[in-house]
Amino acid sequence: MRLALFDLDNTLLGGDSDHAWGDYLCERGILDPVAYKDRNDAFYQDYLNGTLDLQAYLAFSMEIFAATEPAQLDQWHREFMRDCVEALIQPKALALLQQHRDAGDHLVIITATNRFVTAPIARRLGVRTLLATECERDGERYTGRSTDIPCFREGKVTRLQRWMLENGYDLQDSYFYSDSLNDLPLLEQVTHPVAVDPDPKLKAEAERRGWPVISLRD
Repeated sequence: MRLALFDLDNTLLGGDSDHAWGDYLCERGILDPVAYKDRNDAFYQDYLNGTLDLQAYLAFSMEIFAATEPAQLDQWHREFMRDCVEALIQPKALALLQQHRDAGDHLVIITATNRFVTAPIARRLGVRTLLATECERDGERYTGRSTDIPCFREGKVTRLQRWMLENGYDLQDSYFYSDSLNDLPLLEQVTHPVAVDPDPKLKAEAERRGWPVISLRD
């Protein structure tokens, strides 16, 4: 079965779920609406610039997980889905996912954003296989730390290779859709790399290499 791989933030979604989650907690008064938002915005700009210190960002963004009961986190996330994520879901993205389902492909969302934030979004999009940055737990509680290889840059390739080995897939005739130059390591591995509403650096790289450039924005 052919693989169809999808980045999530600013690709399938018309925005960044990780950044939006932080903003949502600030808007609700759960996190400091000045100090946290300023750091959250700075980390997001680093991501866009390709200079993100991922470990520093994960320690910052996952601190709330350790400080909060899982049931409360889940409630906040349900409200986040209702209030924020639904508005980021793009009809053209849903149509693209359906196109690959109809072709008999195995759909995979592969994202640097952590599994807590993204698992409900993947379910909402009807994609069963999710490779994401993992959140460490101690029993039921989150520790506030990540675990395993972060699903970011070359880490996406490593995580995907391990998943394929465990599940009997390869990259023959595969697709990967992404908006970000951070995903260049994986885009270079697949048969059909596609730049989706790309950042300027990825757009230039896609044009140089003759890769398709598409938009899922309405």
